[in-house]
Amino acid sequence: MVVNVVEFGAKGNGIDKDTEAFKRAIEACEKHGGGTIFVPAGIYHTGPIHLKSNMTLYIENGAVLKFSQDIEDYPLVYTRWEGEEMQVYSPLIYAENAENVAVVGFGTIDGQGEKWWRLHRDKELKYPRPRSICFYRCNNVTIEGIKIVNSPSWTVNPIECQNVTVHNVKIQNPYDSPNTDGINPESCKGVRISNCYIDVGDDCVTLKSGTEDCKERIPCENITITNCIMAHGHGGVVIGSEMSGGVRNVVISNCVFEGTDRGIRIKTRRGRGGVVEDIRVSNIVMKNVMCPFAFYMYYHCGKGGKEKKVWDKSPYPVDSTTPVVRRIYISDVVVREARAAAGFLYGLTEMPIEDVVFSNVTVEMAQNPEPELPAMMSYLEPMAKRGFVINTVKNIRFMNVSVINQEGAAFELNNCENVEFYRCRAKDTADYGRILSLDNVSNLVAE
Repeated sequence: MVVNVVEFGAKGNGIDKDTEAFKRAIEACEKHGGGTIFVPAGIYHTGPIHLKSNMTLYIENGAVLKFSQDIEDYPLVYTRWEGEEMQVYSPLIYAENAENVAVVGFGTIDGQGEKWWRLHRDKELKYPRPRSICFYRCNNVTIEGIKIVNSPSWTVNPIECQNVTVHNVKIQNPYDSPNTDGINPESCKGVRISNCYIDVGDDCVTLKSGTEDCKERIPCENITITNCIMAHGHGGVVIGSEMSGGVRNVVISNCVFEGTDRGIRIKTRRGRGGVVEDIRVSNIVMKNVMCPFAFYMYYHCGKGGKEKKVWDKSPYPVDSTTPVVRRIYISDVVVREARAAAGFLYGLTEMPIEDVVFSNVTVEMAQNPEPELPAMMSYLEPMAKRGFVINTVKNIRFMNVSVINQEGAAFELNNCENVEFYRCRAKDTADYGRILSLDNVSNLVAE
């Protein structure tokens, strides 16, 4: 069944609100067990759209959904936000406990986020801002072809969903818009992100699985991210910091990052628990990034981030609240104009980052960068043109890795165990005595 929103009273003139027309079209589809809500060319001023099972929202080329800036148009829904269950303003497009739902076409979703960004900065909101598209506890989700701009907060956020496809989607949010992440699968299983262009004010793609405050620990697993271009934002592909349910079985391939602060980023801290493991990254090109690889376990942002246990370098007892980061394989990556460091890895004193491989990686540093912070952790000094800065890592291997134009040693290792170098270079030299800086490193092999 296909229903046209115009036939249910939508004006599409960009002035009159078409919220009720969308509701009537959805009710008509629901009576028939599902169908397609067709949105022809025009500008549709509307409040939130709540889809049901077996529904496709088809936004035709030339159609623009321009979402209302009136807060009273947004009912509260109870869902997860930044790792905790709570009441939030309804997402622009939302479905809960549904299956076979889709948002497709070549039209545009305009979240008109400017007012929401201002209210957020001024701390005038009672509840968290709307997301552009959020599916909560849904199965068989497809988002394809559309363009999304000016999201009030996160742009695409499936939560506790299975079998999710995000394909050929273009996301553009201003670089200075707060927390306007691109695509954030959260505690999802079976996610395919492909052929997307993402230019946002925060992380481009982030994999999450809730914080220690979640009622359930549900992993985010079996994820592929491929053939995407990611621009600006704080990170290209990021894992965490909400990862208490664990993140595993992730493949990132054939992507271009340009102007993102960090490239591949993993962040967590004591108290979160959870395991990040089996992450494979290959065939990536990065340009003008602050730090291409940033994996650290002292992330200090958010609630509780300034507590002593977060920044303290003393060993703590290992228990279920101790996060684990392990089995990360990075290969065939070229980086130009890196600014702060070629890589920054910092494990917990009681739980080092484990089993990391860099293979066929070239990092060329920028000429005259200003010092910056490669990681958001306390007592870290800004840096510029450093090589790989590695602290508290166990079982790390560098194979055919080159660092160009760095200042100081290409590889700085502290408190590391079982370190291997094979055919690594810095400034066209193979003299390991000049490219390595070692402090409390055991079981080193260099060939």
